[in-house]
Amino acid sequence: MKKISVVIPSYNEIANLKKGVLDSVGDYLNQLKIDYEVFVVDDGSSDKSVELIKKYTAKNQNFHLIQNTHGGKANAVITGILQATGGIVLFTDMDQATPINQLEKFIPEFDNGFDIVIGSRRGRAGAPVFRKLSAWGFSLLRKIILRLPFKDTQCGFKAFNKKAIQRIIPKIKDGWGVLHTGGGAVNAGFDVEVLYLAQKYGFKISEVEVEWNYVDTERVQVLKDALAAIYDMFRIRWNDLMGKY
Repeated sequence: MKKISVVIPSYNEIANLKKGVLDSVGDYLNQLKIDYEVFVVDDGSSDKSVELIKKYTAKNQNFHLIQNTHGGKANAVITGILQATGGIVLFTDMDQATPINQLEKFIPEFDNGFDIVIGSRRGRAGAPVFRKLSAWGFSLLRKIILRLPFKDTQCGFKAFNKKAIQRIIPKIKDGWGVLHTGGGAVNAGFDVEVLYLAQKYGFKISEVEVEWNYVDTERVQVLKDALAAIYDMFRIRWNDLMGKY
């Protein structure tokens, strides 16, 4: 099996870190008996996250901390992806709403020739009604503006082979990292831009149903995130028309 790199963006994740999330990730990957590395990319946290991550990485040689200035989730993910050395690179959220064990559904897809595998949530049990409505509206606009055929572009559980990373990430890495408002930034447009380019460049993409559990988080700010995502969809379409991609 190819070496697997896992990228976990982190912004003020003290609560999840105290729950032992990194232990859960490490325990699962060790059970697979594979060559792996984990990059925890801190996005300029203002709490004690970095202190806890440093303690963990000091005792676990497969885990590495990268410290960014605050620039949003997309910039953190890109930073980790560019540092990764594995043949398969997965990014997953610190809250583990989609647990790391769903990786076992992804690996066979790469063996079957897919370049990118994305998680797809079904039903989103437990999520507030307004979150479900906003997801439905986002999906509709995504199909109208960008004609993306996927059922779920926003699940924070996606994996790529090196060929896809080397083709896509250089095209978009300079477009992320500057925040215009305070607080966390989920950067929903990042996932959309990656998949838009993956489709444009002809990569084989598999959408796999994954387990997902609703986790309440202050990083998801529905109105702000929705407006930013709509802007990004039009920006992506404009960039394509202008030949940037």
